[in-house]
Amino acid sequence: MLVKYWMRKSFITVDVNDSMQEALSWMKEYGTSLIPVLQAGRLVGVVTDRDIKAASASDTESLESHELDYLIAKIKVRDIMTTNPVTVAPDLTLEETAELLLQNEISGAPVVDAAGNLLGTISQWEIFRALISLSGLGKRGVHFAFQLKDHPGSIKEVTDIIRKYGGRLVSILSSFQRAPSGYRHVYIRAHDVERSTLPDLIADLRQTAMLLYMVDHRKGKRVEYIASNRVD
Repeated sequence: MLVKYWMRKSFITVDVNDSMQEALSWMKEYGTSLIPVLQAGRLVGVVTDRDIKAASASDTESLESHELDYLIAKIKVRDIMTTNPVTVAPDLTLEETAELLLQNEISGAPVVDAAGNLLGTISQWEIFRALISLSGLGKRGVHFAFQLKDHPGSIKEVTDIIRKYGGRLVSILSSFQRAPSGYRHVYIRAHDVERSTLPDLIADLRQTAMLLYMVDHRKGKRVEYIASNRVD
């Protein structure tokens, strides 16, 4: 999943000489917390809601309302923006982007090509949307979590059972984090499972593998089968 397919292509920019008031107004209108800052058409920084809050807290704390409006209109974007911003390449994966945002403790970044041209922005919100799409949550099916031995065929054993009951696989994710040595945690979402057969399906799964929990998103039902502090 590459950034270029998930980034926000419709975005607003501000000039270094625009006021903080203008930047704040654009943020509210476009529902964004990050605006790229341009100078002579080139990216030179970003202004975020964090920058605006920091400027407001330090410079406007003791002012009356009319004084506050005047000062906000006078403060320029160049005075509060973050210079030399972290940027993201369009061919970066969303996982790499999420790691970059976490490492730099930021909520988003401009997307630029090799020539420095601004193509869009990517934020935690676009990553959240991608995660929901990737996981198949929108299908409102049944989510199963397993602790499986880390050997070839272990996932197929449980997916074959789900398919036997008419389940269509939406997503399969796995992780070794917090799993015991020699095991992995596997998360499977399926839809088209007849709810009347779900108890039998769960019984068959538990005979074959260690079922940690089940979430039926359509019914809002959640059952934990293995209580462990190692379960995600």
